[in-house]
This record gives sequence, structure tokens and C-alpha cells, in this order.
Amino acid sequence: MTEFKLTQQDIKNSLDILAKNDPAIKAALGEVGYPNERRAETGFAVFMGIIVSQQLSVKAASTIKARVVEASGGLTPKAIMALSDEKLRGCGLSHQKIRYGRHLCENVLNGSFDPEHLHTFDDDEVLTRITDLLGFGRWSAEMYLLFSLGRSDVWPAGDLAVQEAVKRLKKLEERPKPKEMDKIAQAWRPHRSAMAIFLWHYYATTPAL
Repeated sequence: MTEFKLTQQDIKNSLDILAKNDPAIKAALGEVGYPNERRAETGFAVFMGIIVSQQLSVKAASTIKARVVEASGGLTPKAIMALSDEKLRGCGLSHQKIRYGRHLCENVLNGSFDPEHLHTFDDDEVLTRITDLLGFGRWSAEMYLLFSLGRSDVWPAGDLAVQEAVKRLKKLEERPKPKEMDKIAQAWRPHRSAMAIFLWHYYATTPAL
């Protein structure tokens, strides 16, 4: 598997490099410190979990996922496909999520989508393959690149918390839109993943302007 490049040390090294050229980052690091490493699992279960979790609290999503696991006897494409829509609805899945889940399972089973080999592709190809699935937008694909694959230069420009953190960091009057976010982040290449992780940390630990 491709090396995970967002370990705790990787994040620190990247942020130290950026801080040398950006006084705002240096000051922010002094204020809130370094973020912790965040690493998620890979594979089919992660994608099924993303579908389950959409528009739900962590607690609710966890409960529903546990029901699906119990009903299917294991979170695998074949096991999910063997369950009726009525059974899946009984677990707490909406009609739309059942549709998304079946589309995911069908694509895994027919070989159109292979979550076990996403690590062999570059970032753009991973984004394309994930967003081609029903129910998966760019943000979901970016989160997989960041926390499951550990790619080093992913930039979630549409994430509202990251946008708000950039606003605070740069002392902007308004939260920047994705195009402006991309422009600002050019200076952070090729360390944008570490910067995004830091910005989530900064957002969570600093007050709104």
C-alpha cells in the first residue's frame, strides 16, 4: 500500500516548513499547538459508513451501522445485497441511502469500483472514481484521500470549517469562497493536507472573529 504521509511527524514537519514563510501560521501554531494525527480505515466498510452517516449525528449513524452489521452478519457487498429493502429500512436507512448503498455494492461486486486498490491511483483519479458513485461528493472523496490514504496535498476548499479557519487566520472580513480558498492555498503546496488538518484544529480551539 502507498505510504501514509500524514503521520504526526509528517504533519509537524509540513507545518514547520509553512511557518517559516508565513508569520500567521507561526503565530497560530504558538497559540494552539500542533494537531493530532487522524487516521481512518480503508475499504468497503468505510464507504458504506459514509452513506449511513450522511446528515446524521455520530451517535445516530453508529446505531444504524451497528444494526446493518447485525442484520447482514458482516459489512460486505454480498451481505448487504442479500438484505431486502424492508430489512434495510428497519435498520434505519432511508430509501435514498438504500439506493446509494446498493449502487456501491453493485459497483464493487462487478469490479467497476475497487476500494482495495484506490491507493494505487493518483489523487485526481481517486477523486473521480469516488465521485462517480451515487451519493458521494467531492468532500467525501477528499476525506478519504486525507484520512484513509494519507495523501499529502489535498485541499478541501469547500469545507465550511476550513473556510472559517482561513478567515480567522488571515483576519479576513468574510469567509472565503472555494475559488479564493484555492488561491490562498497555492502558497501552501505541497503541504495543503497538513494545513487543512491544522485549520480544523485551529477552528475548534479559537473564537470566531
